[in-house]
Amino acid sequence: MSKKIAIPVDESGVLDAHFGHCKYFLILTIEKDEIVEQKKVVPPPHEPGLLPGWVANQGATDIIAGGMGQRAIQLFNQSGVNVFVGAPKMTAEELVAGFLKGTLQFTANYCDH
Repeated sequence: MSKKIAIPVDESGVLDAHFGHCKYFLILTIEKDEIVEQKKVVPPPHEPGLLPGWVANQGATDIIAGGMGQRAIQLFNQSGVNVFVGAPKMTAEELVAGFLKGTLQFTANYCDH
């Protein structure tokens, strides 16, 4: 099964806790539980409600984030993107490896707006 997982990251490739203001998204293509491609993309300027559709247009099937508002979660779901929030600050590769193995620990969504 092929997936594309989007992760908001900073310059060093570590999860940016506030996805709506991140500098980059790392889009990782997964096939047979292995990362086969990584693409770093610059998102458009922050505008409420814009990023979920933009991420979906990048081909993402899933997004792993730190915190995210309920409206954004709804918009991602409406665009066919599964949302996983409460991820720890780790590199995108570490997050995806843990996600694929089922060992990634998610905490509560710490975005309440």
